[in-house]
Amino acid sequence: MIFRSRTLVPMHGPPVENGAVVVEGNRILAAGALADIAPHFAGGTTDLGECALLPGLINAHCHLDYTMMRHAIGRQKTFTDWVIRINAMKRSLSEDDYLRAIADGFVELKKWGTTTVLNIEAFPELLTRLPAPPIRAWWFYEMIDIRSRIDTDELIAGALAFFNERPDWLGGFGLSPHAPYTATAELFRLAGAVAKKMGMPLTTHVAESLDEMRMFSEGEGPLHRFLAGLGRDMSDCGKGTPLAHLVRHGAIDHDWIAVHLNELDESDFALVPPGLHVVHCPRSSQFFGHRRFEFRRLRERGANICLGTDSLASNTSLSLFAEMQALQKSAPGLEASEILETVTVNPARALKRETQLGTIAPGALADLIAIPFAGAAADVFDAIVNHTKPVGWMMIDGKMSHELSAK
Repeated sequence: MIFRSRTLVPMHGPPVENGAVVVEGNRILAAGALADIAPHFAGGTTDLGECALLPGLINAHCHLDYTMMRHAIGRQKTFTDWVIRINAMKRSLSEDDYLRAIADGFVELKKWGTTTVLNIEAFPELLTRLPAPPIRAWWFYEMIDIRSRIDTDELIAGALAFFNERPDWLGGFGLSPHAPYTATAELFRLAGAVAKKMGMPLTTHVAESLDEMRMFSEGEGPLHRFLAGLGRDMSDCGKGTPLAHLVRHGAIDHDWIAVHLNELDESDFALVPPGLHVVHCPRSSQFFGHRRFEFRRLRERGANICLGTDSLASNTSLSLFAEMQALQKSAPGLEASEILETVTVNPARALKRETQLGTIAPGALADLIAIPFAGAAADVFDAIVNHTKPVGWMMIDGKMSHELSAK
């Protein structure tokens, strides 16, 4: 089947006027100008009308477990106060509450054009009760070892149970030591070794807040007091920044997907492993009042920068369009095409799926979205970044999800 649009946005290459994509099964066979495509492929053509056709968006960091927490927690005096509040809320919720939250989260992700999500799963036991996800999802097993250590056999056994093969599920699985303040350097190294052995991606939260910075750099502050009260061994604190802590212990390298990196001091930039995948969550960062994200300096260091929404406990929606708009305001001068890369080609690279996701090219998976657009191709990136309405047409794994609402 051929799908025609006013403008095709393949990402690897310039926009194409009167573009077309050929889909067979769940793969793209060809993409380009309709005049070049149509003579070589039999079958019908579906005209999507006055729209821009682009790859489905990739949310590089989300917590679907907390979808029910929209507006439930206001901004607190400190990040630690927010952690205490969300932990109290989590204790009051049932498995059924979390299952509903995940289902509602998928609905909202689709509404805003997300076809792939990297989701942190705090309750892996829920997976056995979940139906196949409606979009492509990578489930990252969140690991914390404040009170008890996790050994190699235990982690491998847990990973194998958590990542039990589900052939009808789109996406994959990964490991996520929660953060340097809740996971030991030993757990980071162990997760890295297991992930490499099992071919899984790795992600973690790091350098998110001022409280975390004070805990590691100064050996004091609200997060330090809170975790010491829980019995955490605090002997690794007061010795440098959170990022320096991980690098010093050989706990992180360029293969990791590092989320946040808001709180960095001058010495940290030289420590960023070239090629490190970094996820910025602009609106969540604004909610907490974190330090300005150093997009350009991190990119100059070779970081592959992606965008995520984080959870609805610190955001108002799961819209990557809203995240792109927030990034555009906080980092003036970025080209709209560069911003769109942070939710398409860049997260695809972080997942090591550059030829399959985030692009419209022969051999790529047929994950596509269309938004109304009647302008010149030169203006299409600005139009996409500033799009504010739900997406009206989507294809996931070669299957149309719903009809284009505005032709």
